[in-house]
Amino acid sequence: METKYLKRAMEYRNLIDVLMGDKDFADIVLENGQVINVITREIYPASIAIKGKYILMVGDCKDLIGPDTIVVDVGGKYLSPGFIDSHMHFESSMLTITEFSRLSIPSGTTTLVADPHEIGNALGPLGMKAMADEIDNVPNKVYLVVPAMAPDCPDLETAGYDISSKDMEDILNYKNILGIGELQGFSNAKHVYRNTPEVITDLLASTMYAKSRNMVVDGNAPELFGRELAAHIIATGGRCSCHETTTKEEAVEKLRQGVYLLMREGSTQKNMAECIRAVTEEGMDSRRCILASDDMVPADLESLGHMNEIVRRTIKEGVDPVEAIQMVTINPATYFGLDDIGVLSPGKIADIAVIDNLEEMRVDAVFIDGKLVAHKGELLIDLPVYTYPEEVKNSVKIGPISEKDLEIRAAGPTARVRCIKLIPDQNLSGKLEETLRVANGAVEADVSKDILQIACIERYGRTGNIGKAFVKGFGMTDGAFAESVAHDAHNIIVVGTNIRDMVLAVNRVIEIGGGLAIAKRGRILSDMRLPVGGLITDELNGHEVSKKIAELDRIAREELGCKVHAPFMHLSFLSLSTSPEWKITDKGLIDVNNFTILPPVID
Repeated sequence: METKYLKRAMEYRNLIDVLMGDKDFADIVLENGQVINVITREIYPASIAIKGKYILMVGDCKDLIGPDTIVVDVGGKYLSPGFIDSHMHFESSMLTITEFSRLSIPSGTTTLVADPHEIGNALGPLGMKAMADEIDNVPNKVYLVVPAMAPDCPDLETAGYDISSKDMEDILNYKNILGIGELQGFSNAKHVYRNTPEVITDLLASTMYAKSRNMVVDGNAPELFGRELAAHIIATGGRCSCHETTTKEEAVEKLRQGVYLLMREGSTQKNMAECIRAVTEEGMDSRRCILASDDMVPADLESLGHMNEIVRRTIKEGVDPVEAIQMVTINPATYFGLDDIGVLSPGKIADIAVIDNLEEMRVDAVFIDGKLVAHKGELLIDLPVYTYPEEVKNSVKIGPISEKDLEIRAAGPTARVRCIKLIPDQNLSGKLEETLRVANGAVEADVSKDILQIACIERYGRTGNIGKAFVKGFGMTDGAFAESVAHDAHNIIVVGTNIRDMVLAVNRVIEIGGGLAIAKRGRILSDMRLPVGGLITDELNGHEVSKKIAELDRIAREELGCKVHAPFMHLSFLSLSTSPEWKITDKGLIDVNNFTILPPVID
């Protein structure tokens, strides 16, 4: 028998001895609570006894109180299982796991399931293993679900490392790995089948290996119905999730097909209110409904909270509070097979959120592994700063670019161009055509029409590609900003009112080895280094990152006239080549629905 099972047997024997004997007692008893039972969907008065890191008993625990037992009178507050974020990316917050946890834990989130898709695209197994190593630095439970393929659309973009089934045995057997993450490579099912069928074969090799090890495989099925959805479900091994659902009709279809509906409600993608209508209007069973953030910025973690805030919004949509809490506790724990957490019952890990207002989801205290770790929004434990090894840094492998590199050429005084339409708070984008002025053979942006130039520069030194197009929706009137966070291949993406400032911002990102930069009228206004894979900083703590991004957002708003909140995150999703309709990658303007590269100028 393996050592870990022997250890668990001994721990459980100790729990039984406490319950059945009279010589030992609970370490902690949370007394006079209102227990939220996510198994039966009830709330009732009860106490919780804790021994070590386990729940000893839920109910009348008076006989388990000994001379050394710490008794905490919670004064009628609600006792809930700790919350689970079932799909998120640390890279989108630009924080290390440690710093994300520092901001997240005080609001009741005790478990994170992260997809290191971003660092996987940038650095491959090296980056994902480095992230898995950091998990040992934090007290909360963190698991990774790794990408089966990178880039997601090999013919349409360039990543820093090409992940395929050849990497799965190595990665899936590494510590803290729970399974395979979002299967974006088969999101556009029809066109992948027609144009790159070999992708399906390779993905199946990966997913079947994961299934052979009883691991999860997440799906990614935006706007899929009928045969395409069925094919996607089968590609995951028949037990599928999806966090890209944006309409009630999609939600109904996916729940009927057995898909676990990960209802996204992050900083810029907000889909829960639409998805939850399948429950509130159609009366569908919510056991396969799960709440997830996908992408959160540090400022929201600090000011709003984490999963407690998403639960609060779900309650506001008319969902019973206990049912909403099920969506961040027992439902995700069941999906991921995390049998130790997600409910308050004997033998489970004592991860507990103490809530003093159920409607507003105000979290008063947080216990992890039976220890009080946060109170009144303050973390009570020390989290040592984590520094990443040098081998996952210096991922930008190109030299500076020139203004000529970003020019979009056309003949005549004007040109008819294709333009991406930004849709705020969505991964989805639209498309439109516009007529723009041509000066000295180069097409110019037109701020009066809110038409800006956008470009994506391959940063790994593999191709030298630069994709160029136009975009509408930022509302900028001056300057440019660039970043090395650009889902999912994470090349450098830039948007601007003029090429001079765009080049300046891009070259600053290159100079600092990855990060964010804002330029206006020939000078850099501000920047922030992201040394880890060009995606994460291990040089600043969570609060400092939050403050810095707030400064960058303010400059974009006040100096550049940007009308979109969280502009860097919105920009980063305009290169997501698996999300309809038009996107930009290093290979050009992508028609996602038709799996083609379009010239920016219409002949």
